[in-house]
Amino acid sequence: MALDLNAIRGRLNKLQNTSNRKDNLWKPTPGKHQVRIVPYTFSPENPFIELFFHYNINNKTYLSPSSFGRPDPIVEFAEKLKRMGDKEDWKAAKKMEPKLRTFVPVIVRGEENEGVRFWGFGKTVYQELLGYIADPDYGDITDPTSGRDITIEYTSADDAGTSYPVTTVRVKPNQTPLSEDSSVQTNFMENQTNITDIYSELSYDELKSVLEGWLNPTAEESTESVSQQTLSTPSAPKTEATPAVAAAPSNSVSTETKKKMDDVASAFDDLFNG
Repeated sequence: MALDLNAIRGRLNKLQNTSNRKDNLWKPTPGKHQVRIVPYTFSPENPFIELFFHYNINNKTYLSPSSFGRPDPIVEFAEKLKRMGDKEDWKAAKKMEPKLRTFVPVIVRGEENEGVRFWGFGKTVYQELLGYIADPDYGDITDPTSGRDITIEYTSADDAGTSYPVTTVRVKPNQTPLSEDSSVQTNFMENQTNITDIYSELSYDELKSVLEGWLNPTAEESTESVSQQTLSTPSAPKTEATPAVAAAPSNSVSTETKKKMDDVASAFDDLFNG
């Protein structure tokens, strides 16, 4: 049997991407941190990178092609479910829609030797940062010579007494250079990773196959999944089993659930195979 070089290259690429992700992403730990947003080499006019992700599809996360204005089969299927007119289908479709995560290249003070890394955050922090930049008293806080550092305070959910961690940001009042050493500053600007090298985009057909596999798992997986959770919650939390929409033995699936699975399977066929 001939060696499948394409499969080997694909596996190598995935391993390299995993390494890149670990080395090039920064996540705050509980406490205070000071960072500086760096102009993004691959988009100098805007350092904020908006990416949309599908979460908990086969317990994995997938970058949505809609991040780049391209068709996304999971989005198309969610829209199809919404048009089916059923309340539970609509709820399921909403959970399938991709969620926004914004990234920005930063230098973490005290860890400059780590180079430029990407800090990812949600809508609230994004709005706060944009608000500072829109304020004429602050302006372009990312400027390498006259920008401003940012203090980040990160509190875990347990310490904050909330369901989610709490991140607060405060822009420093003083303007400071990215680095006092011009060669170091140049290095920060020139040696950056393209975020698409960290989060790779699947092709339309590849993502469609992922969707089909999620909707139609093996018979054994289907029996276990349907017995634990109904079809109406397709994006269950990680602690729960991912529901299935494929047919399972009649003694483990109610008539109503079986009909629902058939309806969804039919919707998939109509959309992609019709």
